[in-house]
Amino acid sequence: MKIAFIVRATLFNVQGGDTIQVLNTAEYLRKKGVDVDIKLTTDLIAYNSYDLLHFFNIIRPADILIHIEASQKPFVVSTVFVEYAEFEKNYRRGISGFLFRFLPADTIEYVKVIARAIRSHEKISSKKYLWLGQRGSIKKIVKQSAWLLPNSESEYRRLVDRFHVEKDHTVVPYAVDETIFKLPAAVNKNEQMVLCVARIEGRKNQLNLIKAMNGTGFQLYLVGNPAPHHMDYFHECQKQAGDNIHFVSQVSQAELVEYYSKAKVHVLPSWFETAGLSSLEAAAMGCNVVITRKGDANEYFGEEAEYCDPASPSSIRKAIERAASSEPNLLLQQKIYSDFTWSKAASRTFEAYTAVLNLCESQS
Repeated sequence: MKIAFIVRATLFNVQGGDTIQVLNTAEYLRKKGVDVDIKLTTDLIAYNSYDLLHFFNIIRPADILIHIEASQKPFVVSTVFVEYAEFEKNYRRGISGFLFRFLPADTIEYVKVIARAIRSHEKISSKKYLWLGQRGSIKKIVKQSAWLLPNSESEYRRLVDRFHVEKDHTVVPYAVDETIFKLPAAVNKNEQMVLCVARIEGRKNQLNLIKAMNGTGFQLYLVGNPAPHHMDYFHECQKQAGDNIHFVSQVSQAELVEYYSKAKVHVLPSWFETAGLSSLEAAAMGCNVVITRKGDANEYFGEEAEYCDPASPSSIRKAIERAASSEPNLLLQQKIYSDFTWSKAASRTFEAYTAVLNLCESQS
């Protein structure tokens, strides 16, 4: 079985949770004997060399359209269906923030694509995207796909509710690398150390987190690089940060172990999360986690996490205080090692590939 992962062009130089997802899924599929190549959407791809194409990030439909039109190969999609509308409509500043308040969510994403093409010369891969739009492009991709691989059932239901298109699917959850994120037998957690591992951008809501932590007895460590188009947001975060706020550039997963080992609390007070990969990693390392109910994280964490209102610094602070004063959540840690590992994610992915290829064979 030979599979082409086709991923966003910036996957490696602007890293995010999908970078970890792609690399680990490929690694563990290879351990199962699957031949996997990782290709950028900008690469020339010999489609006939592959049994199946596997795309990631359905919210970047132009990058997918160009390949499904050129290849005529069966394909699956890891949807990674992130929704930005609440942040864009209510909390983005400037002229774009004012404009977005009056636009539907899909139109906002379409405008952002056009704006990046004009301002940053980001190429729009498929010209068909220009007249189909964001909504029409995503609906076309879902209809033509052989299978969907959402990261939760909640994510799949959101996709169906938004675009009114159903498809065979297999839930492949975000996961942790249990060979890296293992809590040592003896570790002393610092109850005043709060960690937030995330790219610095509006959706991740570090600004309200900083406001929540300023002037408290906590030491907040923000680990991650600013997103390329969010430098103004990053500078505002730096401007607002008190002496107890520390900025740390992005580090490797292996280096994250040291931070997760020491911190008592990990917080991700995002305006939206499909899960929060860093929250899973932190919980596996014995951190108590503070997360948002906006998105799909509740399907992963249930009541084993503290939840906050991302609009309220007071709510964020109180959730952190509860997490810091609680005993380590061993039940959540065990659940992650049991249910959310990359080995299990690769097994579910392989099952979906097999179902698709068997269906194609029966139809040929």
